Amino acid sequence: MHLTRFRFNTARIGARRLLSSPQRLHAAVMSSFADLPSGAGDGPRVLWRIDADSRAETYLYLVSPAKPDLTHLVEQAGWPQTGRWDTYDYTPLLSCLAAGDRWAFRLTANPVHTARRTDTEPTKITAHVGVRHQTRWLLQRQERAGFKVVEKPPERRLVPEGDEYELVVHNRRQLVFGKAGHRQRVTLLTVTFDGLLEVTDPDAFRRTLTQGLGKAKAYGCGLMTLAAAYS
Repeated sequence: MHLTRFRFNTARIGARRLLSSPQRLHAAVMSSFADLPSGAGDGPRVLWRIDADSRAETYLYLVSPAKPDLTHLVEQAGWPQTGRWDTYDYTPLLSCLAAGDRWAFRLTANPVHTARRTDTEPTKITAHVGVRHQTRWLLQRQERAGFKVVEKPPERRLVPEGDEYELVVHNRRQLVFGKAGHRQRVTLLTVTFDGLLEVTDPDAFRRTLTQGLGKAKAYGCGLMTLAAAYS
C-alpha cells in the first residue's frame, strides 16, 4: 500500500476545474495508474480526499495498492517546473497497528441513511444534515471499523450533552456535479471529522484504512488518515 500527497496550484484554471467536480477528479485519480485498479471485492482499493489547510493550501491525499504516477496532475494543476508529489510506503504503519494505540485522525465522509415518509413509500438514501446525527453516524460504525472515538473526561466537556467525544465535525459541503453518461446531476453532502481514536481491532482497522468508510468513495469520501496523538 502507498500513501501519496499532491499539492494543487489553485491559481491555475486546470486545478480549479478539477476541484470543482468530484467526477473529473475521480477520473484524474484513476488515470494515475497504468493498470486500472478494479475496486471490486473485499481487497484494498484506491481512496482519495481533498484537504485545504489553514494556509489556503489545497492537497490531494491518495491511498492505493499500486504506486501512482501524478505527472498529468502536475502538468495540469501543479507546478510543472518545480512541483512533484510525495509517495510513502504505507505498509510499515499498517503492519504495526495494535489494539490500544491512540491516533489523531481525519475522515471526510458522506453520512447518509435510508428513510421514508410513509409505510407505503419506498426508502431512499438521505443525508444526515445535523452535527448530532452526523456524529452518531460515525459512532454507529466505529466498532465494526476497528476503532472507538475517545471520550472526553467530564471536566473537559463544555456542555453536559453533545461534547462527550474528542471529535470535531466541520467543513460541511453540498456538492452538485454532472456524471458522465447521465443527464441528472449528482448531489452529495460531505463533512470532515477530526478527532482522537483508539484502535480496538487492528485487522478491522487496517481494512478501514485501505477500503474506506461509508459511501461515495469514488467522489473523495471514506479515506481516513492518521497522525501522532499528543496529550
